[in-house]
Amino acid sequence: MKVRSQVELPVTYGQVRFEAGYRLDLLVEEAVIVELKAVEALLPLHQAQLLSYLKLSGLKIGLIINFNVPHLRDGIIRLVNRL
Repeated sequence: MKVRSQVELPVTYGQVRFEAGYRLDLLVEEAVIVELKAVEALLPLHQAQLLSYLKLSGLKIGLIINFNVPHLRDGIIRLVNRL
């Protein structure tokens, strides 16, 4: 399994490519974006961030994993970009 960390995500508008400073925490098999968090509660902002990354990358599946929970299963959110 191929996992890359701190993957740069440029923004392309027409013919122009911007290095906007977006970085994916993990990219698994060039297909799944994983955003890692350690926060009291996941907010809609966190989901919006991941959805933006999915749209910019053209990928379909993303996970947010919050490690600041008693049971890890309670800190996982799966998002799907319906393209």
